[in-house]
Amino acid sequence: MKNYFIKTTLSLAILSLVINCKSVKEATIVSNQEKEILSKNQEVYTPKTKAEKVVFFKDSDKEKQWVDSIYKQMTLDEKVGQLFMVSAYSNKDTTHIHKIDKLIKDFKIGALIFFQGGPVRQAKLTNRYQAASKVPLFIGIDAEWGLNMRLDSTYRYPWNMTLGAIQDLKLLEQVGEHMGKESKRLGVHFNFAPVLDINTNPKNPIIGNRSFGETKTNVANKAAALMKGAQSHGVFSTGKHFPGHGDTATDSHKTLPTVAFTKERIDLVELYPFKRLFDDGMASVMVGHLNIPSLEPTENMPTSASYNVVTNLLQKQLGFEGLIITDGLGMKGAANFKGPGDLDLAAFLAGNDILLCPDDVPLAVQKIMAAYNDGTVTEERLAHSVRKILAYKYKIGLNNFKPIETNTLQSDLNTPENDALQYKLFENAITVLKNKSEILPIKDLNQKIAYVKLGDDTNSAFVSTLKKYTEVTEISNTNVDSLNIELKKYNTVIVGFHKLDKAWEKHEFSEIELFWLKKIAENNNVILDVFTKPYSLLSIPDFDAIKGLVVSYQNSVISQTVSAEIIFGAVDAKGKLPVSINDAFDVNDGLTTEKINRLGFTTPENEDMSSSTLSKIDVIAAKAINGKMAPGMQVVVARRGKVVFQKSYGNHTYDDSPKVTDSDLYDVASISKIISTLPNVMQMYDQKKVNLDTPLKTMLPYFAGSNKENISFKNLMTHYAGLQAWIPFYKATLDKDNNPMAKYYSKTANSEFSTKVADSLFLRNDYHDTIMKIIKDTPLSIKKEYKYSDFTFIILKEYLEYQTKKSLESLSQNNFYSTLGMNYTTYNPLQKFDRNVIAPSEVDNYFRHQTVQGYVHDMAAAMEGGVAGHAGIFSNAMDVAKMMQLFLQKGNYGGINYFSPETFDVFNTCHFCSEGIERGLGFDKRLGKDGPTCQCVSPSSFGHTGFTGDMVWVDPATEIVYVFLSNRTYPEVTAAGNVLAKDKIREDIQKVIQESIFK
Repeated sequence: MKNYFIKTTLSLAILSLVINCKSVKEATIVSNQEKEILSKNQEVYTPKTKAEKVVFFKDSDKEKQWVDSIYKQMTLDEKVGQLFMVSAYSNKDTTHIHKIDKLIKDFKIGALIFFQGGPVRQAKLTNRYQAASKVPLFIGIDAEWGLNMRLDSTYRYPWNMTLGAIQDLKLLEQVGEHMGKESKRLGVHFNFAPVLDINTNPKNPIIGNRSFGETKTNVANKAAALMKGAQSHGVFSTGKHFPGHGDTATDSHKTLPTVAFTKERIDLVELYPFKRLFDDGMASVMVGHLNIPSLEPTENMPTSASYNVVTNLLQKQLGFEGLIITDGLGMKGAANFKGPGDLDLAAFLAGNDILLCPDDVPLAVQKIMAAYNDGTVTEERLAHSVRKILAYKYKIGLNNFKPIETNTLQSDLNTPENDALQYKLFENAITVLKNKSEILPIKDLNQKIAYVKLGDDTNSAFVSTLKKYTEVTEISNTNVDSLNIELKKYNTVIVGFHKLDKAWEKHEFSEIELFWLKKIAENNNVILDVFTKPYSLLSIPDFDAIKGLVVSYQNSVISQTVSAEIIFGAVDAKGKLPVSINDAFDVNDGLTTEKINRLGFTTPENEDMSSSTLSKIDVIAAKAINGKMAPGMQVVVARRGKVVFQKSYGNHTYDDSPKVTDSDLYDVASISKIISTLPNVMQMYDQKKVNLDTPLKTMLPYFAGSNKENISFKNLMTHYAGLQAWIPFYKATLDKDNNPMAKYYSKTANSEFSTKVADSLFLRNDYHDTIMKIIKDTPLSIKKEYKYSDFTFIILKEYLEYQTKKSLESLSQNNFYSTLGMNYTTYNPLQKFDRNVIAPSEVDNYFRHQTVQGYVHDMAAAMEGGVAGHAGIFSNAMDVAKMMQLFLQKGNYGGINYFSPETFDVFNTCHFCSEGIERGLGFDKRLGKDGPTCQCVSPSSFGHTGFTGDMVWVDPATEIVYVFLSNRTYPEVTAAGNVLAKDKIREDIQKVIQESIFK
């Protein structure tokens, strides 16, 4: 650890006092580690006055009456039985169940602590055992990170070490509230949490992740917030392990750890969190099995059996009046001191109220009753604990016990709000410790990025989320030198260290991993992301070569997702390190990083939407697939810059074919207009190269002298120019049997036929000129009226390429896709992707006579070589959502201004609404009751649909982005027409999205 020197006279004086030395000179014998611990923990706790203390569970006259009435009726064996909290399991056989039945019936035990099993099984057993008990039973559970610590099918919250990195105490309180609600719903009265141990020893084998950190104030602050939340829901919190298990190198489950500190040091450091929480109203405390010679001189006497510790220190000196519970009496740290029965008696005589997990209840009862009969245990002593136990049973509501209802228990314990909170926790916990040259967040998405995995646990959520931002290549090799050769072509290397997400597992880097990390970092720009406890960093000798260092604490799906968001700037880093790492990093180190407005990921509840309502999308998707309206589809919903729903349904075809995945590509048809052509046109407008009144002849001199020369930019963009809807250009190139004529097509490419229309089908190079001439010469409609036309965007492509001298394909790629991270968005996808990741759009029996897969469905676009202004783009829903989010953010995404907000507003304005034309410039609007929306979106909303079964829609009023992609045209467009549209599948999903918004 860092060698902190005590710099002030006051600090030296306190240090001298704490280590019980007579002078500053004598203090130099203390280790540097001890100096550091003390230097970080010098704040002295000032106890609250009686009026200031928090009382969560107040006494009442009715409570006293109930306790008196029960106690007066109790026999001696019933009183003694109340002292025992016995281990129970819901995953054991009937032998165990009958054993508990017998202990309740014959020995009148007062409490159970449940360990492994499941929630419904535990609830049913609790009801059984409560029905058998004359006095209602206390039910406890050791659930430091939630019920999942013991029970399957329940929720797990982060380790305390992870929570220790969070600065917002309200979030800790919410964790406590969730734990309290879940415990109460399960009929649990005690949760043996929070851990109040200060983990000042990094080698501590049993506390570690269970501690909030190595400073007493951090531990106290976090534990107090957790306790407040839990107890606010009527569940007792039990602080542990009194008087402090944090600075030990052994495990009290296996042996008796020694804490060789002075009383003064223990009072200053270890006891601080306990004092804080006592004053804040903690209901109970657990006494650990520790050997502390300065507090208990009897050799090898555990603190749990020490009158000096339990009565003199805890009750008399510190004034604790709540329930006092031993740690498990079967643990070797206590069991090695005395045998069963004798140990229980010693612990009770020491001042404990509840004896936890006794080895032999009948023998312990016998020993205590014998001690009562011979006067060793007085009536006063017995009454003190039993009456206190009964009082707390009243406080928790056991005077009016009701059986646990199990029908909805599973769903009640696993609500969407759990994941919502978990996202917030990791957003606030994940800690950035190095950010050399501002490598974080990664802003430049044009660079080449590689990912290398270390560790032996899963990494799929991390890698898949990284790839949602840009192209990230996974690189692996069995030889580090060969690996570095492969990495030379990459600008940035992300190294993820993934370890099994279990509290007591070893999380250290292996020697081989340390060597690999060193070699990789020496030769590359490395971001190291550690998905395990921060102590794993202790084995790294230096961090000089590592450019970026992220501590993600745990290897869960949500921690991996959030960490990837931080790396790409969708979330800013906020966490602070709860422990120190050698000389490299100190407690509370943690850098803030920049948040740039890229799409992030969270649960619907975090954006005030309902998961259960959104789940109705599944039903609508199934209806579409089962009704043969589309074989498969992708749906993405984002709100306020966060993707809250992303799901893929069905298969590529109705036959045995690949299932649709989130990364698969679809032909987005006319959506190409607004995610390729339109944004480029908006940039031209933003650069004042065109305005609303610019005539077409100025934009594109090719049309000078034609009947279209004076069409204004505004009329062109709003489909108010009198252009024809479309022309089937391909028909003129087919023979009487609808086969491509040799005059126009070749089966092989050559200098004259190089425009690829489909597999083994190449169109004459000059046919583009024919298409443009046809468009130029077509008559305009006599009546000026709205008519949607593909010609608009065919013309706009010509305009863009004429003005910029660049192809539309390169404009879209360079101006938008490469910097937006739209790496799955492209024309002619077979040039970049395997055919099997592209959904087919049609079995063409009228033009190309083959399955159209990887080639654009639109015939005119196909005749343009797959690159057209009105169609041709292939993409997936996530990529399309990025462009739509760019529009929602009025031209800014990822910290880049693509065009001004003023330009966006011009294009999203309904310029001819007064004439009944609900259109923007290039964007669809609601278009009345027959339009493409559910009519439940705002007038400011905008979007587009695509012939192949696609829809994108953005509503600025609710900050919603909705993307629906499908291949409804496969295998063919039937005589029934567009059933997907007729049955309003896309609109019904949009309606569900709107209904899911509750704020």
